[in-house]
Amino acid sequence: MSTPTATRLIRQTATNASRARVLLQPSNARRFHSPSFRLGAVRVQTSQPRWISSTRSSRAGLMPDTEEPQPPKEEPSETARPSQPTEISDEEYHERSEEFMNTLNEKAEQLAEGREDVEVEYSAGVLTITFPPNGTYVINKQPPNKQIWLSSPLSGPKRYDWVVVGEGMHQKEGGGVGEWVYLRDGSTLTSLLASELGLVVDPHHEEHPPSTDPTE
Repeated sequence: MSTPTATRLIRQTATNASRARVLLQPSNARRFHSPSFRLGAVRVQTSQPRWISSTRSSRAGLMPDTEEPQPPKEEPSETARPSQPTEISDEEYHERSEEFMNTLNEKAEQLAEGREDVEVEYSAGVLTITFPPNGTYVINKQPPNKQIWLSSPLSGPKRYDWVVVGEGMHQKEGGGVGEWVYLRDGSTLTSLLASELGLVVDPHHEEHPPSTDPTE
């Protein structure tokens, strides 16, 4: 074999070997490369609805250039607990206390008619009511002090003064309402009689009689 022929055989063998290697490798056209994701580089934007308000927020008292709101002024209460009795004459005291005692006696007599165990006695300005199971109540006038005194087996002794409430600066004179009031706690004699004896007494039931004037 000549030298050129040997050389051609070597080259052909090398070429065939190279082609065999190419056939054993996957085609470049069939290679699939998985895309690489870089999470740090991906920015996801989510569309959020935007609400537009035309109302301006009020921050009174919070801004540096605004003044602190002042608290509302408290109006003086016209129904505050009285601290002193109403000035009345001896004649007015006698009229009001006598009227109250007579009305209370009538109410107590009505109560005694419906209950056999209740006893009522009214003599010389002293009213005694025996009311089981509470006990005996004593109510009497005290002209020197212009008071009505009461002795209760439940709440003890109390002294009541005539007090007119409701005659404030915005009300006309004489528009108040009078009550026999225990000045130490502001309670009334009528409220005690109602709660302990069930007697409802209106101390001014005749002070404002119903009007007969059709124009009123």
